[in-house]
Amino acid sequence: MKGKIFNIQKFSINDGEGIRTTVFFKGCPLRCKWCANPESQNRYMAISDAMENPLYSGREYTAQQVMDVVLQDKLFYEESHGGMTLSGGEPLQQADFAMELADLAHQNGIHVAAETTGFAPPAVFQRFMAHVDLFLMDVKHFDREAHKEGTGVYNDLILENLATLAASGRPVIARIPVIPHFNTGLKTAAGLADLLARVGVREVHLLPFHQLGENKYAQLQVEYQMAGFKQLPPEALGRYRQVFLDRGLHCSIR
Repeated sequence: MKGKIFNIQKFSINDGEGIRTTVFFKGCPLRCKWCANPESQNRYMAISDAMENPLYSGREYTAQQVMDVVLQDKLFYEESHGGMTLSGGEPLQQADFAMELADLAHQNGIHVAAETTGFAPPAVFQRFMAHVDLFLMDVKHFDREAHKEGTGVYNDLILENLATLAASGRPVIARIPVIPHFNTGLKTAAGLADLLARVGVREVHLLPFHQLGENKYAQLQVEYQMAGFKQLPPEALGRYRQVFLDRGLHCSIR
């Protein structure tokens, strides 16, 4: 089996505990307007595949080829309680390969985290759950129509899989990108906090909006719809965070 990967990033410190190697999977069914990795979206894959830059087009690896890179830093994982993180794109777009890679990591004593939107058929998601030690679950909006407007898909599958994951008792952290004109209102924060409290997710990371992916849109020659938008100022982010704290959730700004 081979998987399509567009980056393997060493010394990641924001994708789970400790020092990690993050494996970026090609392909994502969402089309978030603020996406920092637009080359991973399904609608841009044909464009990026035609480009000569491997960062955009990606390349095919066997699980062992990926693991050969990951194992180069095993000592750092052991000393920092780190490991490997599956990211993207969306690892669930290549679920069988992701599970094979996770199993190979476990055989080598490496912790596996997955950053995922949870957008997959429930049967696929439930199989995937058993192969991952920590889920970094993207939760973008509680309202299905608003979610569709911002990401191109409804959140029904995502919320179903989130509830299943929380009920399973497997470690999960909700990661919320705080996006201007999408989910920055305090009423939206309250809706998200109520959702997470209801399903039993207790830890929340708020990810302030940034413009780090803007140059990729220029490379792909596609419109970047978030040009000129700014993240919430610190005091506003503090008020946003307080909504989650008031509901008894552990919430931090990353």
